[in-house]
Amino acid sequence: MAEGRVKMPDKAETTAARREGAHAAGTRGDAPAGPAAASAVPGRAAVAAAPAGYGVRGSARKAAAARDAALGPVNWARPPEGSCRLAFEVPSGRLAALELGPADGVPVVLVPGVMGSKEDFALVLPRLAAAGYRALSFDMAGQYESAAAGPERLDPPGRRYDLRLFVDDLLAVLERTGPAHVTGYSFAGVVAQAALVLRPDLFRSLTLLSCPPVPGQSLARVRWIGWLSPLVGRRLSAALIVWGVRRNFVPAPPDRLAFVERRFARTRRSSIADIVGLMKAVPDLRRALRNAPVPLFVAVGGSDVWPLALHRGFARSIGARIGIYRTGHSPCENSPNLLSLDLLRLFAASASAPGPHPSCPES
Repeated sequence: MAEGRVKMPDKAETTAARREGAHAAGTRGDAPAGPAAASAVPGRAAVAAAPAGYGVRGSARKAAAARDAALGPVNWARPPEGSCRLAFEVPSGRLAALELGPADGVPVVLVPGVMGSKEDFALVLPRLAAAGYRALSFDMAGQYESAAAGPERLDPPGRRYDLRLFVDDLLAVLERTGPAHVTGYSFAGVVAQAALVLRPDLFRSLTLLSCPPVPGQSLARVRWIGWLSPLVGRRLSAALIVWGVRRNFVPAPPDRLAFVERRFARTRRSSIADIVGLMKAVPDLRRALRNAPVPLFVAVGGSDVWPLALHRGFARSIGARIGIYRTGHSPCENSPNLLSLDLLRLFAASASAPGPHPSCPES
């Protein structure tokens, strides 16, 4: 690609990030939230100064919440009705994707997390497409139907799934779609942040969905078992995470668990282990995000694996607004109607003025 490979943090930056990981996000170098933070970037004040009544409220929100509450079993292996399968040729290989919506619609790119796949957005894609957007999601390298993509296919070949690989892959997708509204789920939020810093021209907005809210050793701040993370290596950490998901410690319905098992059978364990390692050294991009020329939105479940206070602090530190949903780590699965409603409001706001998304009521 013309812009070259993404610049990775140097040793000093990585060391600083690890130190930051020992503290809650927002304890050092924060910008204030709201209009003061927004005014640091030209154009953000227009959105930050929106009337207090702006946002997804009233009957529309109640209806979306009711639809979420009424969700029944889902065949996660079946593509959404009307969607088409496609593939993106990227530096690491070939990535399987799903697309739904008009070909001339504004693109929305939804990127799954560490053990996920494009199907994680199966309930969100139709709602965005119905609003006229060209909505698509793809498996990251090593995942599910993109398991063949990996570092050995790079030029020159690499040894591990590193952050540079994932960022370059995302940029390759965005170069093909054109400037898009991007959502990065969990680890993909880290990838999307780095991609935005490198190529802001390819972004219309950025949503960080259940994204690690602290730099450095982000896994150490996970509820309940985070204290174990510094004590074990990336491979053992990954094995424990996979074991916990398969044992259904965070209860998932049978339809979801069956699909997760099917997906695990095809996902490369080395990709999971390498990503877990990357989540132990998350780069600190808060200052750059605070100055980004596009709206930023943090979306998170109130019972996420990271404490809500950390997510709030992270949102403040980057000048973003936050939407909170009555679920855990997966609002795209359990609150797809409310999440889609908030995304559509974000997209509409970004079309009129760049800047952070006016705050969404907690769900």
